[in-house]
Amino acid sequence: MLLRNTTVILPNEKAKNVSVLIENGEIARITNKKISADETLDLSNATLYAGFIDIHNHGAVGADVNSASAEDLREISNFLAGKGVTAWLPTLVPDSDENYGKIIKAIDELMETQIGEPIAQILGVHYEGVFANEKMCGALRPQFFKTFKRGDEIKSLPRLKNGVHLTTLAPEVENGIELVRELKKQNWIVSIGHTKADLETLDKAFEAGAKHLTHFFNAMTGLHHRDVGVVGWALTKDEVTFDIIADGVHIAAPILKFGVESKGTDKVSLISDSVAPTGLGDGNFDLWNEKISVVNGKTQNERGNIAGSVITMLDAVEMVRELGFSESEASRMASANPARLLGIEKNHGSIEVGKRADLVAVDEQGNVKLTLIGGKICTRN
Repeated sequence: MLLRNTTVILPNEKAKNVSVLIENGEIARITNKKISADETLDLSNATLYAGFIDIHNHGAVGADVNSASAEDLREISNFLAGKGVTAWLPTLVPDSDENYGKIIKAIDELMETQIGEPIAQILGVHYEGVFANEKMCGALRPQFFKTFKRGDEIKSLPRLKNGVHLTTLAPEVENGIELVRELKKQNWIVSIGHTKADLETLDKAFEAGAKHLTHFFNAMTGLHHRDVGVVGWALTKDEVTFDIIADGVHIAAPILKFGVESKGTDKVSLISDSVAPTGLGDGNFDLWNEKISVVNGKTQNERGNIAGSVITMLDAVEMVRELGFSESEASRMASANPARLLGIEKNHGSIEVGKRADLVAVDEQGNVKLTLIGGKICTRN
């Protein structure tokens, strides 16, 4: 397949009037010369990005990851592909061990059959807030929080047969630093979030292997000129990376821009943090055993807290573009940086020869014109 006459967002530049040749599901050639292929698609007036990778997604189109069957997950994956997402991590809020087992079984089931399907590919699982600070719970359910007293509580978290395992935790929980070390030994990616940790604890967690933060600014202590807080620690520690919800609701636009510019676009990942009502418009919904409302794109639960977002990665990319970030910077945050965090950057996250043909073409109005996953057409408008 040949994608012709398009603007391509490469890792560090934008190339115009370029053709991309795809062979055997991979990017075989990127050129401005005339070449032929069995199938040619003209993408004039479109911009070609690396497929978006959403590492924090609780659901969409009425399906909630915490209660999803394999078919429900497939519906979410299909919806995401239509919004330019080519890979994602189903994200669980704290729940019972019994329910965790059901969800992991459903994820395993879809992962065993998804290859070659025209849907966003599940890469693994994200357990959010299993070990969290109750005072920073946000929309999470503290009754399901775990402690790390005996040292074997990690075993109660079901694991996938294959795939990435990411978890968000508060390092100040009892024996939290040892918890980070043990998770790293078991090949978990550890992210800091839902936390009030002090600087000493944060430094210890960093040394133990927790070097990323979840939904930056949200559910963590903020920045004060005499009290650095979690936010200040992350902004002033060069090696730390974070992800962020670019919806204009969780974070005011000027602060979003400030945070990304302060850290640098090579260290920030965009996430949706989307929940089941995403794609359904405004209304009242049941989520995580309570009522939530969606009004003008803003979620709120019965406790008055924001309960996730109803944006997609496409919306997040559009927002950072509106804030003045370049297409290459937006692509870095939506694709390359998430891929690097998950350790899959060899094959995912950027448009380069030899990498998977996970691609999304966006038209001048910001709509998805074409999504390719593994070189196969998923969405075509």
